[in-house]
Amino acid sequence: MNAWEITLFGTEAGRTAEAQTEAPLSFDEAFTAHQRLVYRYAYSLTRDTALAEDVTQEVFLRLHGHLDESQRGGMLRAWLLRVTANVARNLLRTRYRAAVRDEAFAAEMSRTATAVVPDDELARQAAIAKAQRALAKLKEPLGSCLMLRNEGLSYREIAGALGIKESSVGSLVARARSRFMKIYTRNG
Repeated sequence: MNAWEITLFGTEAGRTAEAQTEAPLSFDEAFTAHQRLVYRYAYSLTRDTALAEDVTQEVFLRLHGHLDESQRGGMLRAWLLRVTANVARNLLRTRYRAAVRDEAFAAEMSRTATAVVPDDELARQAAIAKAQRALAKLKEPLGSCLMLRNEGLSYREIAGALGIKESSVGSLVARARSRFMKIYTRNG
């Protein structure tokens, strides 16, 4: 048995204890003997502790209902691992489908919101186009200073990006705002 199998399945002694006893285990004994194994396997499939706990709980609920059938032929461990894999896959599939539905709903809501008020959307697009035209009429470095400042860059970052003195960035931004507003209002 290699290190990975020992980590996943427990020790060799724990693995053969079930094989040595032909008597079926009670639910409490089965839970005590295999809870860590089921949790580790569930975690390896889901990579999420909360999901692994949910899977482990569901597996042992199913074991409680099928205790006698699961122990036929001394295959309790194999039964638990198969059920763990199935429950984990089903849970992951369910969560994935729910996320896809949520995204589709959000996309539909945004389309509906836009479709309900087409005049507002046209007005917004017209205002954006007007602002872009006004910005294009600004000479450099005024246009770049205004754009970078509106993107949230500091004066130091703007100076570094444009290769100008940091002390002149403030006056360039102020001048750019003033000229932008004149051009924007004149064209509108």
